[in-house]
Amino acid sequence: MKNNITKEEFCNKYGQIKDGLYRYALYRLGNSEDAEDAVSDTVLAAWQGIGKLRNTEAFNSWIYSILARICNSYIKKTIKNREKLEKAKVSAETLGELSGNSNTSGSLSSELAEALSILNDEERSIVLLSVLGGMNSREISENFDLTAGAVRSKLSRSLAKMREYLS
Repeated sequence: MKNNITKEEFCNKYGQIKDGLYRYALYRLGNSEDAEDAVSDTVLAAWQGIGKLRNTEAFNSWIYSILARICNSYIKKTIKNREKLEKAKVSAETLGELSGNSNTSGSLSSELAEALSILNDEERSIVLLSVLGGMNSREISENFDLTAGAVRSKLSRSLAKMREYLS
């Protein structure tokens, strides 16, 4: 039993299991981007907490337990974001009403719905939370692990995409 692990040992041990960590995260989270982020977060947390590892022979189970907790956190965050998005979803008629035209034709409503559909999930959610939820960039940033400035930037770009699509 060894209490201290060197940087080189850490890298070697990680190198031996990195593909397994990624596969685990991919199966748990369902997409490669989140899986890569979860593994990165895991490696960082493991490195920062390496002093807590009492037995270097337990490295694999220790790092997998960190990954499992991080994946659970990602899943909870995804569920929370989906719930907020569900609350912000609106029908095509409501979108037409939001355009300020009470006599909105079905085609305008459908164009607005189509304009929303060109956005990715995060962009659509930011637009809906801002426009329909009345949330400011700081409030939205808390739901997306983004800075308020990043939210304002994404909102501006998303609205520009929609304007371009509609013109």
